[in-house]
Amino acid sequence: MKIGLGSITCQRYPGDSRTDADLYADALALAEEAERLGFDSIWCSEHHFFDDSYLPSLLVLCAALAARTSRIAIGTDVLLSPLHETVRLAEDAAVVDLLSGGRLILGIGQGWRGEEFDGLGVPLTGRHRLFEEQVAVLRQAWSDEVVTGGELLPYPGMPVTPKPHQAGGPPIWIGAGAEPAVRRAGRIADGFMATWCTPESFARQVGWVREELDAAGRDPRELQLSIVVPVLAWEDPGVWERAREHLWYYAWKYEDLADARGRTGPPPLPPPLPPEREAELRRFCVLGTPDEVAEHLRAYDEAAGGAVHLIAELVWPGLDPGLRAEAIALLAERVLPQLR
Repeated sequence: MKIGLGSITCQRYPGDSRTDADLYADALALAEEAERLGFDSIWCSEHHFFDDSYLPSLLVLCAALAARTSRIAIGTDVLLSPLHETVRLAEDAAVVDLLSGGRLILGIGQGWRGEEFDGLGVPLTGRHRLFEEQVAVLRQAWSDEVVTGGELLPYPGMPVTPKPHQAGGPPIWIGAGAEPAVRRAGRIADGFMATWCTPESFARQVGWVREELDAAGRDPRELQLSIVVPVLAWEDPGVWERAREHLWYYAWKYEDLADARGRTGPPPLPPPLPPEREAELRRFCVLGTPDEVAEHLRAYDEAAGGAVHLIAELVWPGLDPGLRAEAIALLAERVLPQLR
C-alpha cells in the first residue's frame, strides 16, 4: 500500500493574514517535508474562479514541487483536462515529467462546474466524449508518432516534443464517482481515483472498474487503484474540535459555488456546522488514534484486493500549521509503517 499526502489547493481561509506568495511558499515547504517523512506522493487540485484563490495552475506548481524534491511522486487530483488545450497539456506534462525525472502522475477529471467552462470559453456539453478523446491524444503526443487526433480533436499530423521522461508518458489516472465515469477509467486509464467514500462503496466502484477491464481484455495489473480520503490521526480525541471547521470549510466551499459566482472581496466563513453534516464529515474522515487510523485505512486496501495508492487529505484550508505539522508527522511515523 502506498500513501500520498494532499491535496494542495492554496485556498485562503477567511481571516488568514498570509499573502498568496506565503501560501505558495507553504506548498513548496510541505512537499519537501512530505518527502523527508517518507510519503510516496504529494498531490494538488485544480479549480478556477473561486473567491478564495483555489489553485488554478496545477502543472506550474508541479514543476516547482519537482524542483524542490528528488524522490516523491507528484500528482494532480485532479486536473480538469477539458479546460486545457490537449496538445499544450501534453507538452506541459512532458516538461514536468522531465523536470521531475519521471515522477509525474497525471490525474484528470472531466469537470462539472459551468462557471469554469463559461469563463474559459469551453462548451460544457459534450465534455464526456471530448475527455475520452483527450486521453488518446495525450498518449499519441507522448509516443513516437505524429499527432493526428480524432473526430473532436483533429490535428494536422505534427510531432510533439520533447517526450516525457517516462516511456509512453506519465500514467493517466481518472478521478470519478458516477458509475459511467468510473467504468470509463476501467476502459482507458492507467489508474482510477475514488474520492471520499466508505470502504464498501469503494469496493463497489472497484467492481465496476474490473468489469470494464475484463470486457476490454485488459490485464488488471495495468491499472492502479487509488482513493482520496480525509485523514486525521491523533492521540487526543479533542483534536477534532480544533480541526473540524477547516474540513467543513473545505467541503462547504463546493456548496457555496452558486452564491459565490461573481463574488469579489474576502471569502466568507461558512455557516455553523449542522450536527447532521458533522456526522457526515466524521463518517468520511478517517479519524482516531494512529492504530485506529491504520486499521481503517487498511480496510480500503482490502476492499480493493490490495495494492491501493491512498491519498490522505490533511491540507485543509486554514488548519493551524502547528497542528497540521504534528498530524502529518504522526501519520508518517505511526501509521505508514503499519501499512507497508
